Amino acid sequence: MPITIMGDREFENVPSIKSKALRINLNENIYGTFSEIGAGQETVRNFFRAGGASGTIAKAMSAYDKDFSDAIYGIEDDRRYVTEERLKKMLTHETNLIEQRISREKHPNKLFFTYANTVATIDFAKKYKGHGWVGIRYQVHPEEEYNEIILHVRFHENDARLQQNTLGILGVNLIYGAYYKYDNPKKLLRYLYDHIDKDQIEIDTINFSGPRFEKVDNRLMSLQLVKNGMTEAVMFAPDGNNVLPAKILYKKNILALRGSFRPVTKVNMDMYKRSMELFLKENRVDEENTEVIFEITLSNLRAEGEIDERDFMDRAELLCSLGQTVMISNFQEYYRVVEYFSRYTKERMGLAMGVNNLVDIFDEKYYRHLSGGILEAFGKLFFKDLKVYLYPLKDKDTNEITTSENLKVHPRMKELYKFFKYNGKVVDIKNYDPEILDIYSREVLQMIAEGKGGWESMLPEKTTAMIKEHNLFSHQKQKEAQKA
Repeated sequence: MPITIMGDREFENVPSIKSKALRINLNENIYGTFSEIGAGQETVRNFFRAGGASGTIAKAMSAYDKDFSDAIYGIEDDRRYVTEERLKKMLTHETNLIEQRISREKHPNKLFFTYANTVATIDFAKKYKGHGWVGIRYQVHPEEEYNEIILHVRFHENDARLQQNTLGILGVNLIYGAYYKYDNPKKLLRYLYDHIDKDQIEIDTINFSGPRFEKVDNRLMSLQLVKNGMTEAVMFAPDGNNVLPAKILYKKNILALRGSFRPVTKVNMDMYKRSMELFLKENRVDEENTEVIFEITLSNLRAEGEIDERDFMDRAELLCSLGQTVMISNFQEYYRVVEYFSRYTKERMGLAMGVNNLVDIFDEKYYRHLSGGILEAFGKLFFKDLKVYLYPLKDKDTNEITTSENLKVHPRMKELYKFFKYNGKVVDIKNYDPEILDIYSREVLQMIAEGKGGWESMLPEKTTAMIKEHNLFSHQKQKEAQKA
């Protein structure tokens, strides 16, 4: 038995990169190709150095020259090389080659794989830190269809050699995890960061497919990326599938709405429609180049300290069914949302929110971690000529309507609020529907949980139909029953 010393704690012994590569190399059946473009051949180098690579590596190549790359993998319509489409062409081409050149009759037990990446590391000016697509297509049984894991990374290190080394480690972790952790994708995801700090590289999109991942919901896997601190935000297109944030936000005008959307009510949709009308009237804003983002913060997904994945799925499905793009983020403060969008666009931005949200923005306690306090936060929030479109609040007891004209902030913030108000940074949504101001999503959810009627009229028709048809938020009933 191994010796333990009083006071020792259990911990997981993470295999070294050399040990991972060696275990792959010593498996007589795992056999495949490496195709790496843009950062050297850093992944395959680890397998060569581990020893015993001759039984694993069929081919290692790097088609750096663009013309040479086009001759092998074809020409992209957009003439770009660091794209998901390019990666998939690489995986398909190399998989077909190994199937053609290696006889199944001669090697009936071989488990073929193709690892590929296409990346751009940091530029000489160190202005763009670089990004890339990484993927593996592989078998875990010779007679089974191929599985596939594809992810997008963003580099955060300031040296090309460091980025190359990090990419090589990530590649080994991916190949090792694909073969030895495929039965637990959540663990596989965490193990991608073995021997890598999270501030070195960011994974902002991942997709699993194939027979071994039939039960994997890629939206939940993306949620894990945010939950584990691997990225700050992930996005889902209206079709419900994961989508690269850059693909959605690049050079777009952006209107964002933050909420719990639990569930989506008529108030939410009225806020969206009315704020959109105002946003489209702004200079340089046209509908074709405008993206609306419904954002849910990670704190809104927590139930009793843990992420409620079923609750998340219900909300995402409802929003996507209404044709909306959904973003899940770990941004508590609004200025961080604007900073994130600014990575991808220099165009106009707008935030649609209710009165309570605006009052919270002017609460100093949220900015104590900033050296410049609330002034620093507001400088980041409004420097892009951003506007807030404010939806009114109705007091249940007095029926008083609160707008930007009569809302109350802390006395110390009063003059600061006036500055932004009088400079047109806060715009009231005036053509709202007064008949729906009494609708609150938390009350609707409570009615659904308790099996009460009458909530149907408070939601968009399509949302009501989906909740009933798919029994969404039904787990809330169980929670209420347990409390009782």
